Amino acid sequence: MGELHSLIKDLALILMVAGIVTLVFKRLKQPLVLGYVVAGFLVSPHMPYVASVVDQADIHTWADIGVMFLLFSLGLDFSFKKILKMGASPIISTVTIIFCMMMLGIVMGHLFGWGKMDCIFLGGMLAMSSTTIIYKAFDDLGLRQQQFAGRVMSVLILEDILAIVMMVMLSAIASGNNPDGGQMLDAVIKITFFLILWFVVGIFAIPLFLRRMRKQMNNEVLLIVSLGLCCAMAVFSTKVGFSSAFGAFVMGSILAETIEADKIIRLVEPVKNLFGAIFFVSVGMLVDPHILVEYALPIITLVLTILIGQAIFGSLAFMLGGETMKSAIKCGFSMAQIGEFSFIIASLGLSLGVIGKFLYPVVVAVSVITTFLTPYMIRLATPAYNQLEKRLPQKWVRSLNHLTMSHPNTTEQSKWKRLLLQMGRNTLIYSILSAATIALMFTFVLPFTRKLLPGWELHWYANAITGVLTVLFISPFLRAMVMKKNHSEEFKALWAESNINRVPLLFTILVRLVIAVAFIFYICNYLTRFSNALMITIGSIVVIFIILSRWIKKRSIRLERLFILNLRSRDIEAQVHGHKRPLYEGKLLDRNIHIADFEIPADSLWMGKTLKQLNLGKKYGIHVSSILRASHRLNIPDGESLIFPGDVLQVIGSDEQLAIFQQAIQEEVMEEDHELEKREMKLRSIIISGNSPFIGKTLQESGIRDQYNCMVVGIEEGKENLSQVKPLYRFQKGDILWIVGEKEDLQLISTL
Repeated sequence: MGELHSLIKDLALILMVAGIVTLVFKRLKQPLVLGYVVAGFLVSPHMPYVASVVDQADIHTWADIGVMFLLFSLGLDFSFKKILKMGASPIISTVTIIFCMMMLGIVMGHLFGWGKMDCIFLGGMLAMSSTTIIYKAFDDLGLRQQQFAGRVMSVLILEDILAIVMMVMLSAIASGNNPDGGQMLDAVIKITFFLILWFVVGIFAIPLFLRRMRKQMNNEVLLIVSLGLCCAMAVFSTKVGFSSAFGAFVMGSILAETIEADKIIRLVEPVKNLFGAIFFVSVGMLVDPHILVEYALPIITLVLTILIGQAIFGSLAFMLGGETMKSAIKCGFSMAQIGEFSFIIASLGLSLGVIGKFLYPVVVAVSVITTFLTPYMIRLATPAYNQLEKRLPQKWVRSLNHLTMSHPNTTEQSKWKRLLLQMGRNTLIYSILSAATIALMFTFVLPFTRKLLPGWELHWYANAITGVLTVLFISPFLRAMVMKKNHSEEFKALWAESNINRVPLLFTILVRLVIAVAFIFYICNYLTRFSNALMITIGSIVVIFIILSRWIKKRSIRLERLFILNLRSRDIEAQVHGHKRPLYEGKLLDRNIHIADFEIPADSLWMGKTLKQLNLGKKYGIHVSSILRASHRLNIPDGESLIFPGDVLQVIGSDEQLAIFQQAIQEEVMEEDHELEKREMKLRSIIISGNSPFIGKTLQESGIRDQYNCMVVGIEEGKENLSQVKPLYRFQKGDILWIVGEKEDLQLISTL
């Protein structure tokens, strides 16, 4: 046989050492991430007395794949809708923490005399608390269900999202020799454009594809398709100037809105664990003991910076987000560490060649120390608050608590604010879709049509064909941009409230109309040499035609409904399986009735009966809207629908009606059997005597089952095994029957 490839040898060494070390860390109840880092240090060339990895380049390639799959899994757990429902408080806290800690990191880097890019990347690393480590600490300390823990997890989710954005911005900054505010603004605009474009297009295409292929997809196919989509988006992301990790995260967030999301998460978990372990091992391989000794003072200083900085700025950030002082201090102290995203940012800096090699092991050492101190910082929060409360004047404490609760509720917005936000969001989305469509048409379709129609004379025909097709493709977007929200409840209410509102309302329509005309103007300007006045006239006529066209209206509405259906598919699946209440429940509350779930007990007297027989509506005044049975849902069941044990009935009624119905479910059950000992089943043989009433009768005629509640297992005919009693066989004197039944019934048959 040939020589085994070095990659296989290295992988065997990494996984064996990582397995042993993580078992030890599991026994010590420490985060597995630290175990992987320690395993990486043990197999690195810096550890002289053990076997080392031969080809580190291959390991780094696998580590890059690990980062990609880690962020893909993070995207699967992420939901744009959840972020929107969080409100402003977590956003305020997250932005404040990241800004303060990043500035603190940059200042500390300058104090150490490090380079500009080292300082910027150090700030990004110190700003990222570890979701994995904090979640594990809360779990170990039994704090996961407390209210402040939920606030911390919300901020951590937002931090992870902003870390993706930060990585893209750091890449953009690193590519320039002298990064400035304009370059950062361009990076933000570019990120926003592609995020919205990918998300909207992905929500259109991906769920539709999975829905069409659902019958053909088993677990194996779904895993391959999911990882294929992840890698495809990662490649596309690098083509447009972003990182592969960013593309993987975007694809994960798109798949998170599909019905298959939970299944994909389970299937991808082992793949993520494998490649993620290799990534963290590669992190440990870069730890150089000589650098740790040389930079011992910066390491200790950075540890203290994180502990004190998060304790102060983190607490203040949560107070700005609306938490009381006690809760804010608990939240701030909980976030005093750095973890996986700090490693990823450090890896990005190394791959771009913009940071010193010393920074990576320094950050790893800081992460290890702060991780070990995390449980102690969490426990220290309450004593710290008690000491602070004693030393601060009571007026200050009361003022701070009142100040933190003064944030407005996002649901109590004015009609104007809601309307303008909705119009602005729609205009932005449809503008991005229109711009992307135009770019694709001019990049691919226009050259193709010009090749089909060569020559100067046919050149104009190629331009005209491309222009008409482009306008047709973007027409649903332009119509939705101009007309959407013009008939909304807010628009109608503002129009009816005052004549003063009508002029600004008309102005909102005019602004969107001008934007739509601008797109047509751009297409004409790119493809023709018409005068500006003529192109504006053509744009206005085309937009008016688009607004009046019934075909375009139907197409626009159909596309929007498809998008909403795809976006809500996971919520619909949760409602179907009973994990989430139907949307109409909120409207029922306004009418003093609501929906509730009731499970049929295993010993219910209702089992096996139809809804018609139970007559629940007449008895209790309630309506059974759905029956949830295992993974199936029966909506609007008819009178012939049977009830089985374990069924969950979704019932609509008033509080009194539902209370009576619940009492009936609990009471109408079988009585408890107080003579269980007599219910033991026994096997006994009986010999049919000459005066037995069974002689000459078949098994059915004998009544052994119906009258005596026993069952004939077989008849003994001198063979090794019992023979089955045939339906037409008539019992004879001397037959030996083997019968199963309760003791008293068997005794009764034996006396016959």
